[in-house]
Amino acid sequence: MTSTSSETRPFRVADLGTLVVLAWSGEAPDGDMPYLLAYTLGDAADGPEAATAAVERLLTDNGLPVGGNVVDGATKPSLPITMLVESGQAVLNMPQLNAQCVPPPEWLAAVGERGFAYLVFTTRPWPEAEPGKPVTPEALAEFAGSEDTLNAAAHIILPARSLRG
Repeated sequence: MTSTSSETRPFRVADLGTLVVLAWSGEAPDGDMPYLLAYTLGDAADGPEAATAAVERLLTDNGLPVGGNVVDGATKPSLPITMLVESGQAVLNMPQLNAQCVPPPEWLAAVGERGFAYLVFTTRPWPEAEPGKPVTPEALAEFAGSEDTLNAAAHIILPARSLRG
């Protein structure tokens, strides 16, 4: 007789594979919009499907709906994800995870003006966009603007915080 355990395996950050955060700004009618894209390379030990499942679990365990409505961090002070902008870096903080990137100056200016960034945290792997390798604007637009990417993502408006208050 075979039995199935109803226990869930503990979340392991390693199951995400390499997590990458990319910052860019895009034109909007009321000025530049600062965006962050968080994704896995899909290089987890158990493969891209495992990395996708791990990202989805990370998001849903933290109350961030994948493929759902935009979560406005300004109206949810208990949101378990925050963004610190300090010394020219953007740092995402979540339970069990910190990720950072060095955004371009125009992104920093847009965040300074708006006071927030729009985070697209997708479960869709993007193995071609490795850290340290340049991503062309066309490749970014193709991946970040794809319905597959957007429908497999949590969308969060993240207020910018700093150490200075």
